[in-house]
Amino acid sequence: MEEAIRSLLQEISDFGIRSDKDLEAFRLKYTVRKGLIAALFGQLKSVAPEERPRIGQLLNTLKQSADQKVADADEALSPTSAGKAPALDLTLPGRRYFTGSEHPVQKVLGEMKQIFSAMGFSIATGPELELDRYNFDMLNFPPDHPARDMQDTFFVTRGNPSGDVLLRTHTSPVQVRVMLDNPPPIRVICPGKVYRNEAISSRSYCVFHQLEGLYIDRNVSFADLKATIYSFARQMFGKEVKLRFRPSFFPFTEPSAEVDVTCYLCGGKGCRVCKKSGWLEIMGCGMVHPNVMRNCGIDPETWSGYAFGMGVDRTVLLRYKIDDIRLLFENDLRMLRQFPA
Repeated sequence: MEEAIRSLLQEISDFGIRSDKDLEAFRLKYTVRKGLIAALFGQLKSVAPEERPRIGQLLNTLKQSADQKVADADEALSPTSAGKAPALDLTLPGRRYFTGSEHPVQKVLGEMKQIFSAMGFSIATGPELELDRYNFDMLNFPPDHPARDMQDTFFVTRGNPSGDVLLRTHTSPVQVRVMLDNPPPIRVICPGKVYRNEAISSRSYCVFHQLEGLYIDRNVSFADLKATIYSFARQMFGKEVKLRFRPSFFPFTEPSAEVDVTCYLCGGKGCRVCKKSGWLEIMGCGMVHPNVMRNCGIDPETWSGYAFGMGVDRTVLLRYKIDDIRLLFENDLRMLRQFPA
């Protein structure tokens, strides 16, 4: 074994490498996984135990010698080693460099924040991992409400003494925390991610962005709510946009309404996106339910208020005429490059 190692070491030393072809032949013969050096390492287990350390050291020296010869040959054969620059193919197309840009969701969310900030709203945030108490109970959701079903909510743990833990299904828990921590008057918006166990399609996703607003003061009316939403819609979608308020139901507001705007594709004439109706829903809204105020320690006989909530992603689809919400979450650079900074 020792004689074979010394013989191979001499053979490696005498091997002449004058070209890339010689270098590749050297690698294939000696240093690859099935080369001669690897074969000698495979025979090490047949050596007597007392001789293995010494033979192993000789094998390591052999391998290091071969690796060094390859490194020296690589450097010697490099185009720059002789002072020559590597050849350039001037017929190849130039490399394009792309600058980063703001994601369309963040861009639209930033515009929303600016609009509401100009109206006097401050910004509040809260945890995405929420307690059932804040997500449902404090917001006047009855125990048998469908939204509590596992089909709609991602529960993390259930049956805890402090309450079930879940991924928040809306940003309304932030409103609850604000009302608990601050006396009226209150005027805030609550942007953030929310999660719902929904089937993924071109119009819905299991995670999306939401922005909710809350205004509590003396003598706040539904007329104040409509004025706020009209002002927002005209700044966001243009002065020509038309709005429609439809009666609806939400456990935390009474009365409640849903707000539609004219379809961005057909201008209200009817198409496949708006399902031939000419309208697209953008938000839900209403006057804060007295039970919600009582739960948060606010007297509904003295104070009144309104709340609204909208999907930021849906507004992005409206603004940029995107027909598939999944494109906002796939990080496809071909799509994102259409929204320069």
